[in-house]
Amino acid sequence: MNDSATDHAIPTLDSTEAHRLAQALAAELAKALVGQDGTIRDVLCALIAGGHVLIEGVPGLGKTLLVRALAKAVSAQHARIQFTPDLMPSDVTGHALYDLKSEQFKLRKGPVFSNFLLADEINRAPAKTQSALLEVMQEQQVTIEGKPFALAAPFMVLATQNPIESEGTYPLPEAQLDRFLLKLRMDYPALVDEVALVRENLAGRLGQTFNLEDVRPVLGQAQVVALQRAAASLDVDEQVLDYAVRLVRATRDWPGVRIGAGPRGSIALVRAARAAALLDGLRFVTPDAIKTVAPAVLRHRLQLAAELEIEGQSSDDVLAQILAKVDAPRT
Repeated sequence: MNDSATDHAIPTLDSTEAHRLAQALAAELAKALVGQDGTIRDVLCALIAGGHVLIEGVPGLGKTLLVRALAKAVSAQHARIQFTPDLMPSDVTGHALYDLKSEQFKLRKGPVFSNFLLADEINRAPAKTQSALLEVMQEQQVTIEGKPFALAAPFMVLATQNPIESEGTYPLPEAQLDRFLLKLRMDYPALVDEVALVRENLAGRLGQTFNLEDVRPVLGQAQVVALQRAAASLDVDEQVLDYAVRLVRATRDWPGVRIGAGPRGSIALVRAARAAALLDGLRFVTPDAIKTVAPAVLRHRLQLAAELEIEGQSSDDVLAQILAKVDAPRT
């Protein structure tokens, strides 16, 4: 695994250069993932904000391909875990193994020791195994046999779950859900994009292999960390900050919402809005940036009352009402 970027190797980027690098990265990912520009932008938003992503979508939309392309574009390591009911926490984090020859315990690192970790169908493993990711997602470290091990930067978890099949699945604990910066809904590509996708993948290829030869490494790991620092330094006006907090607080008192978003939701909303502003080439966060990222940041942090679910309403419906009701700053 590549060593994490050290401080002296991390460049300082101005907003123009940061925007250029982010757009270059988006362009490379678009070569591999046809017709998913919205998903690419949202995943880059989470990466630049230093967060993790929960992707909800049916199989076959390119989630594994996205992780592989992202790792190649930033010259990083990736790993994939297929979550199953019999998966153990040590299968995720790793464990200490006794070596008879040296008569010492040796660390056998798990898949989390990578830059990009795809947790495929995360809701098929019980809560005990899901919780193995809590520490690594929050602290970017793993504790094995009482000893902490820091992970390389950047580090990002992209977890997936199938919205259709519920048999044999376990609901994600609230503490686990709250660790994801964004929850995305990945949909089928448009007709013209799907035609192009099928044509490209049938061009003299065998089986179901996907070609990543067109994806070039355009950033290094140190530059990704520099992008994250550039986003974290964008200005947030007090009125915009107040607007973000008012939106989150409105979820706690909204009719039909049993549990609203907590303070971590307010922090996540501003972090994601900073990343969105950087992707748009802005030097400060606007109310529109807050509005743009609010559904993905907050949809998994709400618990609706039974009566709203019976009426067929979703958290996105409630958030649309809140965004329309809470006044945004005009100056």
